[in-house]
Amino acid sequence: MNIDGYAKPIAMSDPGRHAALFADLPRGPGALAATVQGLLIHQHIAPAYGVMLSGDRQAQSQVRAVEGMLDEIVLRDERPLSVARAVNARQVGVCRHFTLLHVAMLRSQGIPARARCGFGAYFEAGKYLDHWVTEYWNEADKHWVLFDSQIDSRQRELFGIGFDAADVPRDQFMVAGDAWSLCRNGSRDPSAFGILDMHGLWFIAGNLVRDIAALNNREMLPWDVWGAMRLQDSELDLAFFDRLAIVSREPDAHVDELGSLYRDERVGVPGAVFNALLDCVQEL
Repeated sequence: MNIDGYAKPIAMSDPGRHAALFADLPRGPGALAATVQGLLIHQHIAPAYGVMLSGDRQAQSQVRAVEGMLDEIVLRDERPLSVARAVNARQVGVCRHFTLLHVAMLRSQGIPARARCGFGAYFEAGKYLDHWVTEYWNEADKHWVLFDSQIDSRQRELFGIGFDAADVPRDQFMVAGDAWSLCRNGSRDPSAFGILDMHGLWFIAGNLVRDIAALNNREMLPWDVWGAMRLQDSELDLAFFDRLAIVSREPDAHVDELGSLYRDERVGVPGAVFNALLDCVQEL
């Protein structure tokens, strides 16, 4: 098990020039999730908070790194990060941004944490929607815990969530590897996995690549496309994704392979990726 590899901010989770802002944060997963919720607003859930976002505000969801997110947060408001911003003044992002900022804060306190890409079953009945959550190491109980740092009291009400978002059941959030394996063995319908009008094995496969990348500390945007990702089920190398799924499901049992897979050009994040939302190639 490679817990130490997730115990310090690195790459996209590194606050960089803003590291000092993390020094006075409240301690622990729950308090840090509340802090994240006071800094960010979800691009597609903003209307539930009475906030209508302009195009310029929505563009904030294109920021990849924590350092860049903090650049924009402190530019608007220099107060400590523990001070919740007004809902209409929060940094705009999606589930991945909530997760990555939470992961960065946890790591800054020496709590091993990693971003997981997969599917949430708690947003729409009968659907498993594209989603990211935090997975952190509970040292007392010696196991990994899923924590959805996006879910505040408003969203609990909005989506009718009955479980504790600080300990998400594994059947409520499926890492991409679990989703792939269950669909491949016929236990789940691939058409239930995705977002909007995009669903199927090809979509799960894309999240599999993103999850393996995130487990290697490369937490990309949900719409970044590279490598083995495809737009049709018929174009997938099923055997290759079967292997990715095994590693995604049990990354700590396959530490060496997790690294070797990331070195495969089909999985590793290249110097430029296709931003499917903006329909363009972007240098990283």
